[in-house]
Amino acid sequence: MYVCSCFGITEKQVREHASTGACTPRQIAGACKAGTDCGSCVRKIQALLGRGACPRREAPLEPVALPAAAAVEVEVEAAEAA
Repeated sequence: MYVCSCFGITEKQVREHASTGACTPRQIAGACKAGTDCGSCVRKIQALLGRGACPRREAPLEPVALPAAAAVEVEVEAAEAA
């Protein structure tokens, strides 16, 4: 069945691109142009990809205080006092 009638892209083609790593509608569009003309197929592409199509990124590391930032503040305060 056609997903994108503007470019003649089928469900099978979308699934093939997804299996090779395209996991967002934008990546599918980059692979085959589906979704780049009228845009009516973007929701169909999202439905085919489903939730969790992209691998989750690891949780970001906790912020770390940098001692250099404190040194810069001291230098600025010293320059303002002079």
